[in-house]
Amino acid sequence: MADDGHTDRTPAEDADVCIVGAGPAGGIVAHRLAESGASVVVLEAGPRFDGDRREQLERHIRPGLGNPWEMGGPRDEFTSSGEAFYPLNAARVKGVGGSSLHWQGMVMRLHERDFELASRHGVGTDWPISYSDLKPYYADAERELGVAGAVDNPYAPPRDEAYPLPAFPPSYSDSLFAEACERLEIDMHSVPNARNSEPYDGRSPCVGYGTCKPVCPSGAKYTAESHVEKAAAAGARVIDHARVRRLEHDDSGTSVVAAEYTTPDGETHRQEAGRFVLACGGVENVRLLLLSASAQYPDGLANSSGVVGRYFMEHLFAGMGGRLDRPTRQNHVGFITSESHQFYDDTDPVNGIKLEFLNYGGPSPVIDALHAETWGDELVAQLAENYGTHIAMGALVEQLPREDNYVTLDSKTTDDLGDPVPEIHWAVDDQTKAALTRANEIQASVMDELGVDVEWTVGPENTGPAFHHMGTTRMGDDPETSVVDAECRTHDVQNLWIAGSSVFPTGGAMNPTLTIAALAVRLAESVQGHIP
Repeated sequence: MADDGHTDRTPAEDADVCIVGAGPAGGIVAHRLAESGASVVVLEAGPRFDGDRREQLERHIRPGLGNPWEMGGPRDEFTSSGEAFYPLNAARVKGVGGSSLHWQGMVMRLHERDFELASRHGVGTDWPISYSDLKPYYADAERELGVAGAVDNPYAPPRDEAYPLPAFPPSYSDSLFAEACERLEIDMHSVPNARNSEPYDGRSPCVGYGTCKPVCPSGAKYTAESHVEKAAAAGARVIDHARVRRLEHDDSGTSVVAAEYTTPDGETHRQEAGRFVLACGGVENVRLLLLSASAQYPDGLANSSGVVGRYFMEHLFAGMGGRLDRPTRQNHVGFITSESHQFYDDTDPVNGIKLEFLNYGGPSPVIDALHAETWGDELVAQLAENYGTHIAMGALVEQLPREDNYVTLDSKTTDDLGDPVPEIHWAVDDQTKAALTRANEIQASVMDELGVDVEWTVGPENTGPAFHHMGTTRMGDDPETSVVDAECRTHDVQNLWIAGSSVFPTGGAMNPTLTIAALAVRLAESVQGHIP
C-alpha cells in the first residue's frame, strides 16, 4: 500500500515503552500496557492495510495479480542456505496485523510434554516455565483472540473453563473420515479456531467465504489489527512504515536507550523509551539484534551467549489426498474443523504429530474457472469433473531444536536501505523425516480404509514448512545457553523484552499463535511491573 507522504512519523515523546512490530504479540502487549496507563509507541515496518477486504481477496484470486500483502522486492530480500530452501516471504507479512493477516486461524495449547521434553524424553530442552504456569494466560489469550472450541479432545492438556465461543460443527467430509477412523480406532475431535462462530468483540460471525487464507472478507477471523486499534484507542502511538534498523544502548550496555528507524521520506529518527519490546518475528527479531552489534556486544545485542539466531525450528507438513467415488463437498469451509492429537505424545518417534482432516482437498471451482482456458459447456463439464470428489489429510510434525538450524545476516546481500539481509540456514534432519514417515503411514491407513484413490503425498523427501518461525531467541534460566529469561526479558539488557515464538525452547507440533498470545499477556505483566 503506497504511503501518502503526509503522515507524521516523528518519534513520540516521553514513551514508557517502545514496541517493535504490530503482529499478535506486539498488538496484545501494546493494548495491555496502554490500557494500564503506560505511554506506548509501536513501530511497524510495513503499512496499514486499510483497503476493502473483498478487494484484497479479488486481487488474490484473479490470475496474475499475486499476493495481496505486498511481500517481496528489495525491502524484503533474504537468502537461504543449508540443505533445504526456505521461502521466507511466503511465510510472513509486514504490516499492521503481521502474519495474522494471512494465517489460517487454528489455535491450540501446547501439551504438558512440550514444556518438559528433555526431562521426559531426553531430547531437546525444557522450558523454564511449565504448562501450569502458562495455563491461566492461555485462558486470557483465548478470550483476547475470541476462540471457538469444544472441550472434546481427550488428549488435550487440562483446562479450567469453556472456550469463549462455541465450536464450529464438523464438516461434511469430517463425517466421511469419521467412518474410517472409528473402524481404525483413531479418535477425532474439534479444532479450536480464532474465528467467530457467533458475533464477538465487534466482529461478525463466519459466513463461509472459504478464503480464510489469505483473506477473510467478513472479518470473522482474528487479526492483530484489532489489538493495535484498541491500543491506539487507549492512547498508544502507532507508527507504520517505520523500519527499525538498530537498537542503541547506553554506555554500560545494560539498557537500550533508543530505536533508530527510517521512514518512506528517507528520514531517520530515534525513538527513545524507558523499556523496549521486540515483537517482529523469529527472523526479524534476530536480524535487529545482530544489526545492533557494538563494542560491548560484538556478536549482536543481548548475545553474550552466542545463541541469538540459533535453534531455528519449523513445523513440517505431511499430507495425502486423492479422489473418492462419492461427493466430498470440499472448499465449502476454508478452515479445518476436525483433527486428532492421538499420536502427539507417542515416543516412537518422539516428535509430536498432529493429524488434520482437511476441508479444502482438490481445486476451488472459483479459482479453477478463473484460470481455465475454455468456456461455456466445456468449462462447466471441466469444473464438474474436477470439483467435489477430492479428499485430503494433513499433519504438522515437530522439528526438535538443532544448533545448526539458524538465522544470521548475509553481509554480501543488502536490502534497499543498504542493511544486510537475513539468511536462513535450514535442513530437515533424519529424526524429523522418521516422524513424517509415521504421519504418512497413519494417513495411508485412513485413506485405504475410506477407499480413496491416492493421487498425491507430501512426506519426508518433499515436505515443506508450515511457516511457523520458532526458537531463535530461546527462553531459559542459564544466560550462557539462552537469550531471555522466564519473563522473556533478555539476560544481558535489563530493559529489553522479546515477544513471540522466537523465545520457544521447543516447538511441539501445535500451531504457535495461541502460545504467542499467552506469552504476550504474561510479558505485558512483566513490563508493567518495571514501570514506576
